[in-house]
Amino acid sequence: MSRPKNQNYKGHGLSKGKEREQRASIRFKTTLMNTLMDVLRHRPGWVEVKDEGEWDFYWCDVSWLRENFDHTYMDEHVRISHFRNHYELTRKNYMVKNLKRFRKQLEREAGKLEAAKCDFFPKTFEMPCEYHLFVEEFRKNPGITWIMKPVARSQGKGIFLFRRLKDIMDWRKDARSSDDQKDEIPVENYVAQRYIENPYLIGGRKFDLRVYVLVMSYIPLRAWLYRDGFARFSNTRFTLSSIDDQYVHLTNVAVQKTSPDYHPKKGCKWMLQRFRQYLASKHGPEAVETLFSDMDNIFVKSLQSVQKVIISDKHCFELYGYDILIDQTLKPWLLEVNASPSLTASSQEDYELKTCLLEDTLHVVDMEARLTGREKRVGGFDLMWNDGPVSREEGPPDLSGMGNFVANTHLVGCFLNLKRPWIGTPGWLSWLSSCLRLRS
Repeated sequence: MSRPKNQNYKGHGLSKGKEREQRASIRFKTTLMNTLMDVLRHRPGWVEVKDEGEWDFYWCDVSWLRENFDHTYMDEHVRISHFRNHYELTRKNYMVKNLKRFRKQLEREAGKLEAAKCDFFPKTFEMPCEYHLFVEEFRKNPGITWIMKPVARSQGKGIFLFRRLKDIMDWRKDARSSDDQKDEIPVENYVAQRYIENPYLIGGRKFDLRVYVLVMSYIPLRAWLYRDGFARFSNTRFTLSSIDDQYVHLTNVAVQKTSPDYHPKKGCKWMLQRFRQYLASKHGPEAVETLFSDMDNIFVKSLQSVQKVIISDKHCFELYGYDILIDQTLKPWLLEVNASPSLTASSQEDYELKTCLLEDTLHVVDMEARLTGREKRVGGFDLMWNDGPVSREEGPPDLSGMGNFVANTHLVGCFLNLKRPWIGTPGWLSWLSSCLRLRS
């Protein structure tokens, strides 16, 4: 259970096993009225708690965390949906700062080749504090496109593209004005980031990928990768001749659904499996496998970059939404990591995806104490990192000829939906062969 901390109360909670045996039901709390609430209310044995009642599981928003976490006592079994300083990865400026620091660390300890594995984010400067460094870089490469993003906003709010320094002079004036008037609210921090001018296009339209990673612990690092996700498309054909058109350059659903061409039933998403099949038909299986292996590297390296700074509390878990952009060379770029990825469905297919995602997240969090702790697959999740890379010892045979070690992730490789109960039974190889024929 949870309760406010006070000096007179010194309870420590019972051991994990005993505490769970004594609970006839799991009391949950959330303020999010979307797919999450549907999943929680339909989960057997889970009971909703309202107002100030004691809870065992709280899917909270980050504002509650900021105001209450340090003042709340939590028994051993209690779980909450964010790490205390999650923003080290999910604020755009902190994410880049930690990645730059981690890259330097890798170069010192393991050499330039290993450090180069962190070269998956565009050149970025924090504004206004790195303004002069940005101007120096800007003048080295005249004519290229840059994108400005507020560090702590989401859904495409406050983002704009520019090619001339005078295009951000109004913003710069606001920053100086704020410096002169210390008593007023300071100017909002931004990042200025080199815009990826050669995005991979499908049907002439730009898109990015949303992939989900569930972190149960940072010390040791224990992370699960979800097999399903989606590509988010713009509704307008891509062009660099109109950098002011947000419907061309921003793929956020919150932006695209305001487009005159938006179709609410069709939406603007492809499921990840459909995207893989499309790429394989165009580029072949090896290129697709390399791409998704490079994406795995992004997930692991980004988590490692904050492993020593995130407060790893045993009560916390985090479901991250990674936004990945693919360029025309099939190189993946990390755009940002979301601590509160949208759980509101934009279509029936999206609702089904997010329902399964949340159900499987609750399976991994395991409030019911059903897991042994040795699982490598739970629902749609694969254990990707468990204080080290996780190999896949069961499932389909290794047809790659790369040896015994196979990463335990199914963003890479064949288009297997491992929720299918017949995987591994007689006849499944025929189905696999039909999938492989889609690649040619």
